[in-house]
Amino acid sequence: MKTLFIVRHAKSSWEYEGIKDIDRPLKKRGIEDAYLISKVLQKKIETPSVFVSSCANRALHTAMIFSYSFNYPLANLKISKSLYSFSDGYLIKTVKALDNGFDSAIIFSHDHGISDFVNKFGNIAIHHVPTCGVVAIEFNTKHWKNIKDGKTLFTEFPKYYK
Repeated sequence: MKTLFIVRHAKSSWEYEGIKDIDRPLKKRGIEDAYLISKVLQKKIETPSVFVSSCANRALHTAMIFSYSFNYPLANLKISKSLYSFSDGYLIKTVKALDNGFDSAIIFSHDHGISDFVNKFGNIAIHHVPTCGVVAIEFNTKHWKNIKDGKTLFTEFPKYYK
């Protein structure tokens, strides 16, 4: 069995002129949501075996907050340039390339790729994964490269707690 937790980065800010998209920071609401959802998740699941984040500032900051809540060493956080994409193709490649020694993984990335991925591999239709939304999918396989037809275990969205 392999379990994947996919997290869309928390709410980011558009208010800075001249800043590149990859450098956009989290808004105050995004930071608050990341602490909220990471604490909810930390009480619900065991610490995932590996944390992998897009290299975008907003995804990295979200991953750092989750790492803090889970007591996961920041030095072990894996950063992926290829996850800074808005298609599910890079997300699929990233997941399928995970080390089989990891039984669970948490990945911090971007929409539209996330919504496409969870609908392609999960068994529950999810119209739109909101910022700081988490979708858990379980796969009946021993090898990440063989993922298909997963079972959506749960979703955690900030709106559930507000």
